[in-house]
Amino acid sequence: MRILGLDFGSRTCGVAVSDPLGMTAQGLETIVRKEENKLRRTLARIGDLAGEYGAERIVLGMPLHMDGSMGERAEKTLLFKEQLERRLGLPVVLEDERLSTVEAEEVLIEAGVRREHRKQYVDKLAAVLILQRYLDGMPCEK
Repeated sequence: MRILGLDFGSRTCGVAVSDPLGMTAQGLETIVRKEENKLRRTLARIGDLAGEYGAERIVLGMPLHMDGSMGERAEKTLLFKEQLERRLGLPVVLEDERLSTVEAEEVLIEAGVRREHRKQYVDKLAAVLILQRYLDGMPCEK
């Protein structure tokens, strides 16, 4: 079963996909939009990727505050979740994404990626980390 992972931001959406066994996450791309609320193309591209990879579920990063409370970004993420479910007809699971972008930045720094190039990779890598965290927490099939 393939699963898509998403790191939904105000202007970008990092996308990752699991391997067919649901054990590892790989980065696919970062979808960029010109305006925060213009989501039609973003939703269409996610739908295309879900179809291409045969995804049966989507894991969406939930940007909670460090104390676990929800802010404006979390509210927008919940609305995006509803749009995804309505448009794609796939279940969308929320996964805590606290510090995933910071962790992605650290990985890129350790890998020697120059500062000016990190921005193009950070959202895709954050999506990988969100999806991998979800996959690691899934019960094993027996």
